[in-house]
Amino acid sequence: MSVDGWNTVLVLGGIRSGKSEFAESLVADAPTVRYVATSASGDPEDAEWAARLEAHRSRRPGSWTTEETADDPRRLADVVSSAGPNDTLLVDDLGGWVTVLLDPAHQPADDTATIAELAAALRDCPARVVLVSPEVGLSLVPTTPLGRAFTDALGAANRAVADACDAVVLVVAGQACWLKPSAAPRATATVPAQAGQGQGAQAGQGTQAAPVTWTGDASARSEPAAAARPNDGEREAPLPDVLTPTAPPEPVGAPWSAPTMALPVVATGLVIQAGMELPMPDEYAGPQATERLATLDVPGAGLGVLERVVGFAAATQGTATPAPWGTVRVLLLHGDHAGGAAAGSVPGESARRAAQARAGQGVLARLAAESGASLQVVDAPAAEPMEGVAALDHETVEKALRYGWRLAEEAADAGVQLLVLASCGAGADAAAAAVLAATAGAEPPAVLGRVVTANGEIDDAAWMRRCAAVRDAMHRTRRSPRNAKDVLAELGGGDITVATGVLLGATARRVPVLLDGPVGLAAGMVSRDLAGQARHWCLLADCGGHPAVRLAADVLGLTPLLDLRLDLGEGANALAALPLLRSVLSLAAALPTRPEPARPGPGGEEPGREGVGGEDPGDGEPDFREPEPAGPGPATPEPTGPEPTEPQPAGPGPDGPGMATTGTATTGPDQPAQPDPAGWRAG
Repeated sequence: MSVDGWNTVLVLGGIRSGKSEFAESLVADAPTVRYVATSASGDPEDAEWAARLEAHRSRRPGSWTTEETADDPRRLADVVSSAGPNDTLLVDDLGGWVTVLLDPAHQPADDTATIAELAAALRDCPARVVLVSPEVGLSLVPTTPLGRAFTDALGAANRAVADACDAVVLVVAGQACWLKPSAAPRATATVPAQAGQGQGAQAGQGTQAAPVTWTGDASARSEPAAAARPNDGEREAPLPDVLTPTAPPEPVGAPWSAPTMALPVVATGLVIQAGMELPMPDEYAGPQATERLATLDVPGAGLGVLERVVGFAAATQGTATPAPWGTVRVLLLHGDHAGGAAAGSVPGESARRAAQARAGQGVLARLAAESGASLQVVDAPAAEPMEGVAALDHETVEKALRYGWRLAEEAADAGVQLLVLASCGAGADAAAAAVLAATAGAEPPAVLGRVVTANGEIDDAAWMRRCAAVRDAMHRTRRSPRNAKDVLAELGGGDITVATGVLLGATARRVPVLLDGPVGLAAGMVSRDLAGQARHWCLLADCGGHPAVRLAADVLGLTPLLDLRLDLGEGANALAALPLLRSVLSLAAALPTRPEPARPGPGGEEPGREGVGGEDPGDGEPDFREPEPAGPGPATPEPTGPEPTEPQPAGPGPDGPGMATTGTATTGPDQPAQPDPAGWRAG
């Protein structure tokens, strides 16, 4: 499956319905596309048909290549079968293919077998394939035998191909109706009004998403954010609240359950439990992308440590030539922790930071605007003092997990390609240290960062109170279970719980997540006990010098890409590094391969040289003579007379008494070693 939940999709539609434009939009993000044209050229005197074909050709980007199968309709199945996992095919269309298939020039032919061959090739094809076909089943039955034969054959082809494809979409008046699966992949929302229109306006870029407020009711979900998706180049509208207190519970089989898996659901919604089977990144695309980097025409050793970015993006996008993340959303989690965990924090400071971000001000908002990312402020439930009581009750943990999951779902539905986790809650560092102490056996003082006041001074007294709070919480829970939900309830609090749900939901929808702080890494530690696949969708931009981040990254196998050590709040390092990561992906996708070195010419000589000795004997053959000595000294004489033979032994035995034959000299008892002038060696 691709990053959108499908590898093969059939796009159906009537005449001028917009099906071809829609199909082209599905593969618009691919670096290269093999366009398979199936229709015959037609009557050269038919100017209108020629104009239609020319309009199709003019829409194709210059990076696309065109292949034609009109001469042999059976070749279409061969093209699909030979496509590799890194290829993207657009077949337009099956109506022209069936027309050629029924042409008398190709008869007699087994049309049913040819259609079955195409369906079998699609089932086994590892490439990303989009097929376009007219839907003629809604019209009247043709009045001619040839027309009925065409509709029958095309109907059979559409049914066979639809059964073989992962997804099927019907385009009616420019509107896409997804038939298989029932939930549309996130890559598309509507058909662009004109070819290529709106592609430059990425959903969510440079906009402020509406803040999501914690309501305490996680069983409800708003309508899909279709209104938030760009249309005709417009900027993304504010997202609706993910949760509302008055909406009814979700029914079984709600459309937000990912189309790539079967998730357990009950009447109140999604059940998040240990051992969930979530998708993994493509195991082949990452290594293939890294190997491809070695072939690029770059000076020096290449991209260095940033090669890991290309491998990560390739694995999560399912292609060896990954594209830069165009649509990025920052989720700023605001959830305070009461008690000693927040010692040294200025009361109300975190709320001020959250309000500042909502207004598009402050560090994170500025960095998000520079990166073209949307910013969504998420209010998580506040946590009780963990040293005395549980931070959250178990019911709130369940709601917060589902809340975070749906935040990721809303982002995926809006076309977001990368999530960035940020946090501004008071006491979040201490809660993360407690989670690490419970999940990784860490010593709280070793993973709890220093407390720095607003004036830049180190407050050791506050740090000691935080250490004491974590110590008392660990003592209080020493006999408590250590499963994921118990750790979140006793120690984690609302922000880490929501972050855990975000990681799980993003994994379910194949959306990568960029981390750089203690809340995100603590959520990663907890999420591995619920679904071990989640950590493979996380990329660590920078550890920021934080001890908890370094330890959690080591346990999760996440290596920081950079060492910026910005102290601007969780999420700032990731946003500061984002333009660099995008630039690396752009380079990896756009740079050509290194040219092959010059090879010897037909006669064995290198280009520009005539013969090995540098002279042309004039007979058209290369001169292979050894060059003459350039300076004074004796020249090696040419051997004359009979050809030298190997010396024979002088006495009995294999080599004669006292004789030994070597590769360079013949020796005897009283005879010094003499060089062999001819340079011959004994067998």
